[in-house]
Amino acid sequence: MARTSRPDVEKRTLIGFILLIVALGAVLGGAHWRSDAQFAPKLGLDLQGGTQLILKPRLVGDQTVSSEQVAQARDIIAERVDSQGVSGSEVTTQGADNIVVSIPENPTRQQEENLRRSSALQFRPVLVAEPTTPVPTPTAGTPSSSSTSDGSTGSSSTSDGSTGSSSTSGSSSASTSSASDTSSSSQRRAAATSTSGSESSTSATSSESSTSGSTSTSGSGTESPATPTAKPTSTTDQNWVTPELMSALAALNCGDPEATAGIVDDPAKPLVTCSTDGTEKYILGPVAVGGSDITNAVAGYQLGPTGQPTNTVEIQLTFDSKAAKTYGDLSIEMLNLPSPRNRLASTLDSQVLIAPSFNSAIPNGQASITGGFGFQEAQDLAKQLKFGALPISFDLQTRSQISPTLGEEQLRLGLFAGLIGLLLVVGYSLLQYRALGLVTVGSIVMAALITYLVITILGWAQNYRLDMAGVTGLIVAIGVTADSFIVYFERIRDELREGRTLRTAVDVGWRRARRTILVADGVNFLGALVLYLLASSSVRGFAFTLGLTTLIDIIVVYFFTHPVVTLLARRRFFAEGHPWSGVDPDRLGAKPRYVGRGRFAGPAPTGAATRGASGRHTASTTEGSRA
Repeated sequence: MARTSRPDVEKRTLIGFILLIVALGAVLGGAHWRSDAQFAPKLGLDLQGGTQLILKPRLVGDQTVSSEQVAQARDIIAERVDSQGVSGSEVTTQGADNIVVSIPENPTRQQEENLRRSSALQFRPVLVAEPTTPVPTPTAGTPSSSSTSDGSTGSSSTSDGSTGSSSTSGSSSASTSSASDTSSSSQRRAAATSTSGSESSTSATSSESSTSGSTSTSGSGTESPATPTAKPTSTTDQNWVTPELMSALAALNCGDPEATAGIVDDPAKPLVTCSTDGTEKYILGPVAVGGSDITNAVAGYQLGPTGQPTNTVEIQLTFDSKAAKTYGDLSIEMLNLPSPRNRLASTLDSQVLIAPSFNSAIPNGQASITGGFGFQEAQDLAKQLKFGALPISFDLQTRSQISPTLGEEQLRLGLFAGLIGLLLVVGYSLLQYRALGLVTVGSIVMAALITYLVITILGWAQNYRLDMAGVTGLIVAIGVTADSFIVYFERIRDELREGRTLRTAVDVGWRRARRTILVADGVNFLGALVLYLLASSSVRGFAFTLGLTTLIDIIVVYFFTHPVVTLLARRRFFAEGHPWSGVDPDRLGAKPRYVGRGRFAGPAPTGAATRGASGRHTASTTEGSRA
C-alpha cells in the first residue's frame, strides 16, 4: 500500500512547490497593481547611480568640531539612512569635518532633512513664557478650556500664564474649523504622559496664580523675575534669569523663520528660544533630561480613556534608570511651582515642541510627546531619537548625481561570467548524467525563478537593492546549487553500483545524500551569516544573496529535485537503465548482489548462470525491497 501511494505524495509535493511560485508571482503582481512595485529588482548605487550629498557642519561663532564628533555623526547618519529603508547607501567622511552621503536614486526633501538635522531632544524647565500673538478675547458660544497649558499652541493666556483658549492660530497641530474640536486637539497636544496615563496639563492655574505671590505681565502670562540674588542651585531656579536674558527674549522675533538659526544650544546654560509654530517664546532652564538618556522611542496613536486608539499621534519615550529617577524627581518638584514654572518644555534642535504643565508626579519616568505631526513624521522623528542626536547640525553643501557607467560595465561583465558558468554547469550535467542532467537544468531554472521573485519582492517591501556584490553572490550560488545535485546523483549511482534497483537506489540515495546536502548548505549559510553581521556594506550584499540562495537551494532540492527524480525512476526509460538515461547499470559497472537462497539482487550476474546451494541453476531476480 505504501509503495502504490508514493507517487501521489511526490505529485502533491510538486504541486505545492508550483503553488509556492504562483503565490510569489501573485504577490509581486498584486504589489505592482496596487502599489509601486516593479517587475525588476531594484539596483544599488554602483549599478544604477544615485545622489551624492556633501554635508558641512553648522558652526556658530567660535564653535569648533572634533574628529570624534564627525565620526559619531557619520555613524548616526548611517543608522538613520538604514532605518528609513534606504539600502545600498554609503556614508563616509571627507576632509576634516565634511560627511559624504551617497544614496541610490533621488532622496526626498524630508529624507535629506532627517539626515542632517541634529534631532537633539531635550527636556528643559520653563522659567519664562511669553506669547508672541495677540490675546483673543473669548466670545459667547466659543468653548474655552481651562485645562490646557501647552505652550506650543498659539492660544490665549490667562493672567497666570496658562493657556486657556481653544484657539489654534499658528498651532503646530492640524487646525479644524470647529472650535470645540480645536479645544480637544489642544488638550491632546499638551501631553507628556506616563505609562499609567497622560501627564495632564489640567492644573488649576488660576488658583496657582493667586497663591504664588508673583506678579505677571498683563496678558502675557509671563512671571516677571527679580534680579538674580544667588547662584542657581537647580535647573528650575529663577536665578538663571538675568536682565541680559530678558533683553534677548524681548528682542527675539519668533515670526522670523531664521530667528533660532544662530542659537548656541549649551545644555548647561539657559536657552532663549521659540516654539516650533512661532506662537510663544521662552527662557528655559538648563537641560534636565537629555536625548542621550532615551533608550527607546516608538511612534503610534495615543490611547483614549477606554484604551482604544485615537487620532492623536504620539511618540512614547523610555529613559534609562538614572534619567527616569531624574524625571520623576523633577515632576514632583515642578508640581508645586507656579505657572509657567510648572511646565516642562520638550525641545528639538533648540525649538520647543510642546511645554505642558505637570498635574501629577510621574515616578516611572516614561513620557510621550505630541506635536500635531503626522504618523510618518512621528515615525521618522522616533527613529532619529532612538539612534541618538547628532553632536552637531549639518548644512547641505553640494548635491550631485552619481553616474552608473562603471557599474553598468561591471554588471555586464558579471552577468557574462555568470552565463559562462551556467553553461559550463549545464554542459557538465548533460555530459555526465545525460537525461538525468535535465533535472539539474530544471532545478537551476526553478531556483533562479524563485530567487528573482524573492529579490524583486524584497525590493518593493524592504527597499532591498541588488548591488554588484549581490550579483557575485548569485553567481557563486550556481556552483552551490550544482553541488547539491551532484551529491544526490552520485549517491544514486553508488547504490546502483551496489546492485540495487533504480527505485531503491533513489530512496536510499536520498536518505544518505540529504544529510550531506544539509551539512554543506548549513556551512555555507553560517559563513554568509557571519559575513553579513561582521563585514562592511559592500560585502554584506554578497553575504545576503549567498545566504538567500542557500536557503532556496534547500527548498528546490527537497520539493522539486527529489520528487522529480522519484517520479522519473518509475518511467520505463529510466527504470530499465537506457544508455542515455544516465543510470545505466552496465555503464556504471553495477554488480549483482547475492541475497541468499540462490537469488541475486540487481542486474543478471555475468556468466551462464549461477548455481545455488541445491545445485540447480537459478535465474537472477530483483528484490528491491530486500536490498
